[in-house]
Amino acid sequence: MKNLLLCISIVAAVISCKPAKETKQTVFEMPAVADIAMYQVNPRVFAPDHSLNAVAARIDSIRDLGVNVMWVMPIYPIGIEKGKNSPYCISDYKAIAPEFGTIDDFKNLAKVCHEHGMGIILDWVANHTAWDHPWVKAHPDWYTHDEKTDTIIHPRPWDWYDVADLNYDNKDMRAAMIDAMKFWIVEVGIDGFRCDVADGVPADFWKDAIDQLRTAAGDRKIVMLAEGKRSDNFTVGGFDMNYGWDYKDELVKVWKGAPVSDLIKADKAEYDSLPAGKVKMRFTTNHDHSTEATPCQEFTNDRGAMAAYVATIFPHGGALIYGSQEVGYPEPINFFKFVPVDWTAKPEIYKEYQKLIGLYNDHPALRKGDMTAFPDNDVLVFEKKDAAERFLVVANLRNEQKTVNVPADWMNRQAQDQATGQNVQLGNTLTLTPFQYFILAY
Repeated sequence: MKNLLLCISIVAAVISCKPAKETKQTVFEMPAVADIAMYQVNPRVFAPDHSLNAVAARIDSIRDLGVNVMWVMPIYPIGIEKGKNSPYCISDYKAIAPEFGTIDDFKNLAKVCHEHGMGIILDWVANHTAWDHPWVKAHPDWYTHDEKTDTIIHPRPWDWYDVADLNYDNKDMRAAMIDAMKFWIVEVGIDGFRCDVADGVPADFWKDAIDQLRTAAGDRKIVMLAEGKRSDNFTVGGFDMNYGWDYKDELVKVWKGAPVSDLIKADKAEYDSLPAGKVKMRFTTNHDHSTEATPCQEFTNDRGAMAAYVATIFPHGGALIYGSQEVGYPEPINFFKFVPVDWTAKPEIYKEYQKLIGLYNDHPALRKGDMTAFPDNDVLVFEKKDAAERFLVVANLRNEQKTVNVPADWMNRQAQDQATGQNVQLGNTLTLTPFQYFILAY
């Protein structure tokens, strides 16, 4: 018995000396650019103060839309001299305005995003600063000067009188700008930037900045989005995405009576010149457009807004949704001030966006498959397919009933509408009610 007890004691001692089993932690990794579904955060619709914490408190609702990247508009201290309270008028690139919270609040938001499987990118304004940014007095040569008066000027040709134009001929300014961008990648842990007025900044600067940022990020993948449409955003600058401005402009023209077939031409024109692996961000609204009209205003009503969204995100992916859009916010939003949004309004609209973005995520063919279009004056009709799946997207972009020809390969088939789960018996034609859409599979 004594020998048995001794053996048991020895075994127990050996077991207790073994190192504890390591718990494998989930490490967040940014999605591939072709798989991004982005949510734009304007902090000023979440709360009048400490809004970064208010965004973090809504993380489940945001994530449940199906988005996997959050873009946060500028949260830096805002210039007072000549200022208009615009978040794009920045007086310090390495700080956060008290209105929005603290650096710890933002670090927490980044952490919460990563825990919920979402990346986070920050708006970056490299074209100009506030007039009371310290650089103005300390380094006036870092700014563009009027040739006649030798005084610093605002960015031209725009009427942005609240900001001072930066001089990209100055190498020291470039180095300081890149250093400030690195701070947010290295010290805060964000996953990239949306770069404001990217076309106003030389492409060779963007190349230098993006190369250095990717090096600073190490093994982490970052995504860089240019607010611009120049081809050298990609060929020189090294951006992953830029704006589908032309497609959105054409969508608005369609609502004013232009043939829907023009939308197909606009889509083709944007992608014909795009380097492989690059993506156009597509949207029905953003912070700029929503200052003038919300989607339910610009596209007639809620049904028109949803038809426009289907016509926007499925031809080539690059989906964006602007915070407030998911509850069908009815009035323009001035992002220069706090505008309260009722997040409980129109739950049916939230569920519809959730369904569409869910289909976008679940079916690679819908967001990045091969596209075959069937031009029509009033109804957008195109097929999306890859090696595994095949879909027919049909969207009536008119506020009246329309009938459209069914493509030959889809005639006389029973298909299922992925948006509603209903079976649809196809014949030679398909009749749609105002702004009705189908996402069909068989």
